[in-house]
Amino acid sequence: MSGSTGDFELELPNLGDDRAGLEELDDDLELDGPDDDDEDDADESDDDFDDYPEDAAEEDIDLILALYREEGQPVVVGLDLELANDLDALMTQLRRIPGDAGALAMVSLATEVFVLVRVRGKKVQVFLSDAGAAADWPIARDVVDYLGIDSPDEDEDTFPAGDLDILVDAGLPDFELEALASEYDEDSAGLLEQIAKKIKFGPEFSRTVSRSFD
Repeated sequence: MSGSTGDFELELPNLGDDRAGLEELDDDLELDGPDDDDEDDADESDDDFDDYPEDAAEEDIDLILALYREEGQPVVVGLDLELANDLDALMTQLRRIPGDAGALAMVSLATEVFVLVRVRGKKVQVFLSDAGAAADWPIARDVVDYLGIDSPDEDEDTFPAGDLDILVDAGLPDFELEALASEYDEDSAGLLEQIAKKIKFGPEFSRTVSRSFD
């Protein structure tokens, strides 16, 4: 009940300091800071933050595009460069595109690594050409975290990661996507152009890249 209590005062009995076991209880309590588990959790959080890669700069982003079909016709549009650093934000943007069968994002960074993200209703698929790139680029780190996998150590062989069947229904078999992604000496933007051609978006891809990213 809210409001004033009037003249009524509640007095707690004075229990004194001679209660049995009080000193032992005081000895058991740790009053001078968080316990070791809390400190360990804080240290792990700090470590995760410290090893998170810096955002890709504008000059690092070769391209970031959305591909979709509208009334059956292929459409390719450039996306905000900031989305090349944030997987969640990129997914949100793709959900806003009214494509006939959802929308596909293509991201290429430093001509070395590419990311595919496809959103169809509640279904989300992601693919990363080089899992080792998680140490260098935020969106690559986001992808391996989303997939729940570990990126390879520096002395381990790298590998493509994610949904190899992401474009099977669009005409790109999983083994072809894996083969393209494994061509680590090739320009990643060029590999995305090959993928766009295979799924029948070639001309629109080339025009949009020339207009927006050259």
